[in-house]
Amino acid sequence: MVEREANFDGLVGPTHNYAGLSWGNVASNRHARSTSHPREAALQGLNKMKALSDMGLVQGVLAPQERPDIATLRQLGFTGTDADVLDKAFREDPMLLAACCSASSMWTANAATVSPGADTKDGRIHFTPANLINKFHRSLEHGVTGRILRQVFSDENHFCHHAALPAHDDFGDEGAANHTRLYDNQGKGLELFVYGRSAHRPDMPAPQRYPARQTLEASRAVARLHGLSEHNSLFIQQNPAVIDQGVFHNDVIAVGNGNVLFYHQQAFLDTQGVQDEIRRKLPDAGMHFIEVSDSDVPVQDAINSYLFNTQLVTLAPGHMALIAPTECADTPSVKAYLERLTAMNTPVQEVRFMDVKQSMQNGGGPACLRLRVAMNEAELAAVNPACLMNDTLYGHLSAWIHRHYRDRLIPDDLRDPMLLDESRTALDELTQLLKLGSVYPFQR
Repeated sequence: MVEREANFDGLVGPTHNYAGLSWGNVASNRHARSTSHPREAALQGLNKMKALSDMGLVQGVLAPQERPDIATLRQLGFTGTDADVLDKAFREDPMLLAACCSASSMWTANAATVSPGADTKDGRIHFTPANLINKFHRSLEHGVTGRILRQVFSDENHFCHHAALPAHDDFGDEGAANHTRLYDNQGKGLELFVYGRSAHRPDMPAPQRYPARQTLEASRAVARLHGLSEHNSLFIQQNPAVIDQGVFHNDVIAVGNGNVLFYHQQAFLDTQGVQDEIRRKLPDAGMHFIEVSDSDVPVQDAINSYLFNTQLVTLAPGHMALIAPTECADTPSVKAYLERLTAMNTPVQEVRFMDVKQSMQNGGGPACLRLRVAMNEAELAAVNPACLMNDTLYGHLSAWIHRHYRDRLIPDDLRDPMLLDESRTALDELTQLLKLGSVYPFQR
């Protein structure tokens, strides 16, 4: 059956702020403690969803996490009323409070790894929420993420949900940010799992400055859970030197879609080996390997502009578009390269720029904001329809954001008990709007 790739974007939560929590993420550290604008951030993300829907693509919405995370603060020993918990946490450990208020679930490329039914042994779409153990604030997400995914993709005839991998460094899993899928015209797929290090092979190269968040062992475990075979999976080591330059996920340095792999020359440890294996496993795809050289775009320009954290989408057979942040147009080397790219003999025929500055300043571009789910028509019909973008849902969500979100936020505002009340009121209304049931701790 013919597949359609849907993008499920995360709504930016009401506590969107710049706390600089992500060591190894250059943009996150650079903008730490700046003033954020939650309403603007949420609207930028929503407008991107609407724009892709208007292009004829299937676009879905995923709800944010409950923040501040009072349950975790109580688990860590803070007592009293909710207001007391917030005040004590702020006075004793403001960075801990910031971690428990992070709106990082907006970057749903880290929500889970997804394998389409065309690839899996049982023919169902498989989901494994990422444990995200490398960063405390993100490690809090997978429980609620799993509940949300189960409400969006609930039909067990079509969807299979797994628990996150064990919370140990050996199985550090960052989800689809280190996973992509290539396929040929017949729908035969090849899932690429990109890892930064091996936990059980200390002889393998590893970065020295910044952490390698994804392990080979985690990638192999997800592939086993999803029922993939040796024929439709490939495990690729990311270049440790590029991780040490601030490329914390593979989707900061490479993006794939269909028969196109678009990447920087420093992305992989063994680029020629990657190309050879892809050609061997997808012999009929007519692959296009689009390699960007250092001389065309230095790594730091790629990181600052998020050239590779773009969405590569198929608009028609043989016609792909790159959905790029406006920072790509503002970076001279990247702008010049993109002008040449669309004139090359590849499926990438156009570039569309979108403003997601609020997300970019916290370290996430267009590709960070979406989780890709390839589905056939029967599977798509089984998705919770309340979570699929259309004009009506766009109008409801826009009004919801204007009704509940603050215009500005600084880290010190996170102690305000009114922010907790505002967030819970907003999320309670959202779960009704998206027909998710009681997915949040405060609702259970």
